[in-house]
Amino acid sequence: QVQLVESGGGLVQPGGSLRLSCAASGSGFTMGWYRQAPGKQRELVASINSGGATNYADSVKGRFIISRDNTKNTAYLQMNSLKPEDTAVYYCNAYWGGMSSWGQGTQVTVSS
Repeated sequence: QVQLVESGGGLVQPGGSLRLSCAASGSGFTMGWYRQAPGKQRELVASINSGGATNYADSVKGRFIISRDNTKNTAYLQMNSLKPEDTAVYYCNAYWGGMSSWGQGTQVTVSS
């Protein structure tokens, strides 16, 4: 089982930035960030495969950047121009060969 440890959430004003980190206990996975707002389903925010190819939800394109450091087995989500509707619990996910692991989640709140 892959262990994922997230960090970097918090409270930020609209228009601000945050960077989330996800440290994995292994390597070679597709890494993704998902989010879940109260009363809503969990949704994919962004993903990056082991080769560096990325995918983004339309709602975050141009504002969020997903990246990874394979030497540290860590994925990052740089979130810029944050909006109140970005408020959610953000979860890191690792996917490999039909299997998946989740982090514990980190709260991101965008509010003035």
